[in-house]
Amino acid sequence: MTQTPGDRLSALRDAAPLVHNITNFVAMNVMANVLLAIGASPAMVHARVEVAEFAELAQALTVNIGTADPEWGAAMEDAARVMSDHGRPWVLDPVGVAATGFRQDLCTRLLAMKPTVVRGNASEILTLAGLGGRAKGVDAGDSVADAEGAAQDLARRTGGIVAVSGPVDYVTDGARGARVENGHPLMARITVMGCSLNGVIAAFCAGGDAFDATCAALAAYGVAGEAAGRVASGPGSFQPAFLDALAALSPEDLNAAARIRQAT
Repeated sequence: MTQTPGDRLSALRDAAPLVHNITNFVAMNVMANVLLAIGASPAMVHARVEVAEFAELAQALTVNIGTADPEWGAAMEDAARVMSDHGRPWVLDPVGVAATGFRQDLCTRLLAMKPTVVRGNASEILTLAGLGGRAKGVDAGDSVADAEGAAQDLARRTGGIVAVSGPVDYVTDGARGARVENGHPLMARITVMGCSLNGVIAAFCAGGDAFDATCAALAAYGVAGEAAGRVASGPGSFQPAFLDALAALSPEDLNAAARIRQAT
């Protein structure tokens, strides 16, 4: 990395990028608080009548299809088009893409707009790559290792970054690869942790190289999860502890605790 993860965290907080999020109903409140805790400025704007105009103001965008409908889907395309036209980063989360034809068709159209980062679980990435996958609704039925080849192929097709979330995250641009080993088991027991992560990735990507930024974002998220896990007694106490840990995370602590390994 030309910059350390801590350098990127400092830059994010100095810039406080405006991150426009078209996300699902379940995620909105938690995701907004996560972005505030890390140091970004969140906006939850999904009405088609205004998304393109609002996207003009934003430094980054996230698109999450978790509770999409046709009108939201069209709004997602409008906002993504603005970001692509301006060369600004946007993150696609293909939640439950294998579940319905509507989700698959929507993701096909969004992928054609060349997202900066695609982040999903292993089954979602396998589905996007056309290799099936053993999804259980919105949950993965495949391992991260199962999806690494599919992630590489998808990254080469989109020209962007693909991040496969799991106990150890995998990140690739189709040529380079990295594994991010930070995190805590309780993170998987809180809904919308992955959805909220999209915003953190987008905020980091607003500051530069998307591959390194994605790795740094995943590490920061995981390090905060580890800190929260040390004080939480279960999922209920984990969520506020996680927000506190994100807000308290220092660049020095992130550099000391980040476990980002080059992958062959």
